[in-house]
This record gives sequence, C-alpha cells and structure tokens, in this order.
Amino acid sequence: MVLGTYKEVVTARSTDKEIQKIAQDGGIVSALFCYALDEKLIDGAVVAGPGKDFWKPEPMVAMSSDEILAAAGTKYTFSPNVWMLKKAVRQYGLEKLGTVAIPCQTMGIRKMQSYPFGVRFLADKIALITGIFCMENFPFTSLETLMAKMGVSPELVEKMDIGKGKFWIHTADEVLSLPLKETHGYEQSGCKVCLDYVSELSDVATGSVGSGDGWSTVFTRTDAGETIFKAAVDAGVIETKAVNEGKFGLEMLTKLATQKKEKAMKEIDRRKAMGLPVPYKGSSEKEDPLANV
Repeated sequence: MVLGTYKEVVTARSTDKEIQKIAQDGGIVSALFCYALDEKLIDGAVVAGPGKDFWKPEPMVAMSSDEILAAAGTKYTFSPNVWMLKKAVRQYGLEKLGTVAIPCQTMGIRKMQSYPFGVRFLADKIALITGIFCMENFPFTSLETLMAKMGVSPELVEKMDIGKGKFWIHTADEVLSLPLKETHGYEQSGCKVCLDYVSELSDVATGSVGSGDGWSTVFTRTDAGETIFKAAVDAGVIETKAVNEGKFGLEMLTKLATQKKEKAMKEIDRRKAMGLPVPYKGSSEKEDPLANV
C-alpha cells in the first residue's frame, strides 16, 4: 500500500487553544505526548528542542508538558533524536519512552528493535513513535541559504511551513514564500533514495497534507498507537472528524506518497547501476518496486 498499513485515518487537532497557537497544524504530536505524560503512559519523550542557533534543533528529553510545548513546531532541518534515545534510558532512567521521528529515523528504530545487538536495554523501552510526514529534509546550511534567498535572518523567523507547492516563512511582520522547485538540490542526500513519505513504520503518523488549515491527517498504525490515540480522543484532548477522501484529501496524500516512491526508486536504480551502495533493493529485485524493502 502506498500509504502503508494502518488501522484508521482521520483528520484531527488538539482541543487545547494554547497548543493550537504554538504547534504546527493540528498540534497532534504535542497533544499526544502531553496526554501520554500526564497519564503516565510514557515517562518522557525525545523531541527536537531549541538549539543554540535559531532553527537548528537539538534533541532533548522532555519529561513535562512544558518541555514538550517548548519544542513544539516543525523544524525543517535534521535533529538527531535517535542518538538521544540511549541517553534517555541510561542517564534519565526512563522505562517507557516516546519519540517523534521522521521516516528514516523511524526505520532505524524499527531495525534496532528487530536486531537489538548491543542495545537490548533500549529496544523494549520505546513505547510510542510518533512519525511525521516528510518529503525531504534540509541540512542547516541549506536552510540558512534558503532563508538568505528570501531575505530574512533566522532570528526573525517565527514559523516555517511547506504547503501549496511552496516553502513558507512567517515573521512578525510578513509571510514569505519560495516555490518548492527552487528548494530542490538543497535537501539531504539520503532523501533522494527514501521511499517513505507518511512514516509507514511509526505507531501514529501525522502531517498537514490531506486536511484543512489548523488540522492534521492522522494514521494510527499499530496497537500501541491506536490505544494511546483513542484514549486521548476519549479524554477530549484531541478532536477528530472524517478525513477528506477527495482531491485535496487522501487523493492528494496518495499522489505525493507515490511520487516520492517513484522518484526515489529511479535514483536507487541509477545508483545500483553505477555500483553505488543503496539502502533498498533495485526495482527489478522486488515484487513491488515501490515497497519499502
């Protein structure tokens, strides 16, 4: 399946007005982690927190709702959250750990859980992986270049977003945009061979595509994800409505997920033909060329 296996897909948002103000789109990641912490479903979560430089995140272990909210909002450059998981267990002593991850990070975590050589103390401590939709991610130097092209300093940026074919930057005084085609070539090199747009291996996957402004599309993919998400909905922390299955809903999401897979598969085949290492089998080696194997 292009969108991966899942139990349910809905449109959702946090019911907390403060989270709605500071979080990205529907604030699902923040709301879910805050609820899970309050209900002792997790002991803490590894999130992309603020770093020393504006818009250059650093992984942090959040153990309270305030710390979760301090890290709210999408950052379009890499935060090595997987690196922090070991520290969260060894130094913080967490037994039930949550983390937010983009698809490549989620894949690394699942591989670690499948083959926990040297990390047996960690593999069974991960209680919730909240995955983020991701078409591409930028090195921080690339992000600085894009901001420079738009004529804005990092310290003036209040929010970044990608939507409607553009890369958006919000400041206190204006909203700037750059066509996405002008950002191509600035992404991480690994993004070019990534087949996963909708975080297919996460417990709960979420992103803005497929839902209206202020809402998020949410896939519950595992028993753990379904249990925690439904509990948050039942508690009134998150509100849901039926997902739009039309042109600007699941059809759009399916289109983008397919495009990412097809583009990546072409690059994988090209690299294999040159004898270069790639993380997946070539299209001729798979029954389904677009499968994430």
